[in-house]
Amino acid sequence: MTDEMAATGDSGFEEAAPDDLTSRARIRNAALHQFAVKGFAGTPLRAIASEAGVAIGLIGHYFGSKEGTREGVEAWIVELFTAALDRADTRSTDGVADVTIRDASVAQMLQDNPLVVGYLRRQVLELPTEGTLISRLASLSRESVEAMRNAGQASSSRDRVEQVVTVMVRQLGRLFLQPLVDQIVDSFPEDERPATHPELKVEIKTAQ
Repeated sequence: MTDEMAATGDSGFEEAAPDDLTSRARIRNAALHQFAVKGFAGTPLRAIASEAGVAIGLIGHYFGSKEGTREGVEAWIVELFTAALDRADTRSTDGVADVTIRDASVAQMLQDNPLVVGYLRRQVLELPTEGTLISRLASLSRESVEAMRNAGQASSSRDRVEQVVTVMVRQLGRLFLQPLVDQIVDSFPEDERPATHPELKVEIKTAQ
């Protein structure tokens, strides 16, 4: 766990009051919020500085540039995913959690960090050519799949690419598309809506 994660709680964006965070963590959290809501291109550094309650020069001091600030945000998001997988393993009697426990731990982390969800959704919608977050999460998923394969928690005969794609789509696919389902349902008159919204299930069909 990094010092920054200790300052904020290892999976909670709002576990510490703003005054309890370091200046660097406040900048990172403000940048996450601004980027998630307005996008990278639509966020000026002054907006990040204002939300973080710091002088704009501190952003350059800690992160170097706007691009460096995004790098800090994305590195922290990867740390949150890593911590979620580590927590899953600590709950497993086998030392390596199975896919159900891993998915549940990641889902809880994302529920605790709605701005991370917003940031990820924007990444998928905009698909920035210079972005590296999805690639980093894919690398983390490869490590997770490999650990499960070695521990007998995942098939060692299936194609690794298929397994990684399946993991990521299962963990993130519903996250990205469920709002579409909810919006469609909410477009109906209230007396026509179901008591609970249908839940999206995303599956992968591999080429034969």
